[in-house]
Amino acid sequence: MSSTSNQDYYVPHGTHWPIIGSVGLSLTVVGAANFLHGTWSATPIFVGIAILIFMMYGWFGTVVKESLAGTYNAQVDMSFRWGMGWFIFSEVMFFAAFFGALFYARMYSVPWLDGASNNDATAQYLWPDFEAAWPLLTLPLADKFEVAKATMSAWGLPFINTVILLTSGLTVTLAHWALKRRDNVWLVYWLFATVALGFGFVILQGIEYAHAYQDLNLRLDSGIYGSTFFMLTGFHGFHVTMGATMLLIIMIRAAKGHFSPENHFAFEAVAWYWHFVDVVWLGLFIFVYWL
Repeated sequence: MSSTSNQDYYVPHGTHWPIIGSVGLSLTVVGAANFLHGTWSATPIFVGIAILIFMMYGWFGTVVKESLAGTYNAQVDMSFRWGMGWFIFSEVMFFAAFFGALFYARMYSVPWLDGASNNDATAQYLWPDFEAAWPLLTLPLADKFEVAKATMSAWGLPFINTVILLTSGLTVTLAHWALKRRDNVWLVYWLFATVALGFGFVILQGIEYAHAYQDLNLRLDSGIYGSTFFMLTGFHGFHVTMGATMLLIIMIRAAKGHFSPENHFAFEAVAWYWHFVDVVWLGLFIFVYWL
């Protein structure tokens, strides 16, 4: 039976990449755990990461070659789409957990410490001077707790980064339109613009973090405000970095003519991911920076 027939069920061939990825991932995690406990150096972490990069380069390269050779059929394309859809859903749940922690702290934990819910024992006996005002910049026993000096303003770099990400969502859409009309030149141009905007966002976020640490005393250990701020914005910045890297690879592939209007799911998958990153940032801008 032909492997390219739409009626056939594609069975992937055997591959050594999963075991290599498992070795790299295990070495990275075990190395990180031992490094934090002071029993190992950081060398195993970097070796594990190098193995993971090698695995991804080799495995994705194999998939690209098989796709260009016409090995995959419609069933495989649908499985790729379902796989990417479930992956993005898992990312939605990932960020929902951190947004939920922020919501719980602001709407429940902090008011309870001030005597909400008909229970003023905490406010009366433990912290009588506590005021439930988010973010918590002043606390009783302030000498025992690290707190930020001020909040991160929404209308400086965060607003600029919001404009950057929204613009990048437009440019990646324009790239998709260029692909569908077989305009490879503008496809590469718009992808280049998207990549530049993505890495520009990461650079500006790095500048923002330096300002937070040096000028605002806003750090990961600066109370519940600092921990929720950096967990949400930090993980989002990591996703932007990964998304921009994937877009860079897609741009290189587009320059090589790998995509056509009939066969370009790799582009679509990265575009879905990038739009997801945009939506998450809008939530961050509203609930972490603005409100």
